Amino acid sequence: MAACVRITGARAATTGWHGVNLIRTPGSPFGGEACAQSFSALKALGVDSVALVFFLWQARPDSNKVVLGNDYTLDELADGIRQAHSFGFKVMVKVHVWVPGTWAGAIAAVDEAGWGQWFASYGDQLERLAAVAAQQKAESLALGTELKGTSSRPEWPDLIRRVRSRFGGQLSYVAHWDGEFSAVPFWGLLDLALVSLYPPLGDSAASADRTITEFADRLVALGRQTGKPVGVGEVGLRSASGANERPWEGAEERQAVPDPALQAWVLARWLAAFEERHIGDVLIWRWFTDPQSGGPTDTDFTIQNKEAEKVIGCWTSDACEVRGIAPLFPTP
Repeated sequence: MAACVRITGARAATTGWHGVNLIRTPGSPFGGEACAQSFSALKALGVDSVALVFFLWQARPDSNKVVLGNDYTLDELADGIRQAHSFGFKVMVKVHVWVPGTWAGAIAAVDEAGWGQWFASYGDQLERLAAVAAQQKAESLALGTELKGTSSRPEWPDLIRRVRSRFGGQLSYVAHWDGEFSAVPFWGLLDLALVSLYPPLGDSAASADRTITEFADRLVALGRQTGKPVGVGEVGLRSASGANERPWEGAEERQAVPDPALQAWVLARWLAAFEERHIGDVLIWRWFTDPQSGGPTDTDFTIQNKEAEKVIGCWTSDACEVRGIAPLFPTP
């Protein structure tokens, strides 16, 4: 396979979100010096935006009560928005729901009364986040991420109206790549449709290219179908051997040897496919507030201090080639 992936200058002709999902690391709070160093490193790479990930929490998939997570407070979220703005970044407040032992897509109430309670509770927390986002003039608010079990429910239009009454900026939602994004019924009520992209890429560069091309084309088709701008709320994979087979898999799920070249090549190929189709909104998964995160021996998703950083610098420049990146796909 070729050892070079070319990313064209198409990005320079688009506007939107060209940035990362930012995770607050324990010991490196928003507003602090360590976070400032992390922002500085991002700025040097040329990205223009950050999605500040804020976790809500519920005890079980069928729980009807959603509460604020405890990783950081609403006051610290405000600090994060202000600090990101001070570096010139556009800011999205991106809402996730943490469910112990599973994922947000498993959320499902047991009956109609339960659904009403869940949406009332979720809406209360979204309104609190919307108030902070509005006060600090965040540019965007993502109302949820991969809530696959909820997105067909009829409560979403009222929920969206509740949030719009509190927040006048851009509203979006991040749909799951597998079976959700083409079926979301409320895209027309939002300003931006976003998708998380972690499909299995197969065991060769050729199969990865086919899958990446397929999903990039499906994003274009979704834009035609909805009449809305369509972008990527998350894309990435671990810097670990075999991550191409299960890109959604975290380091806690499988031990593996580091493979930063694999991560860099796959990310470069995704970004090249987006640029070729003028998909102008892309947020990479992920970056941490701790500037020392990542590194060549790390096997998790972060792109910090790894070969994947070269890809970001290439993506944000007018045109360049990422050379010497050859993923170690197994031989079929």
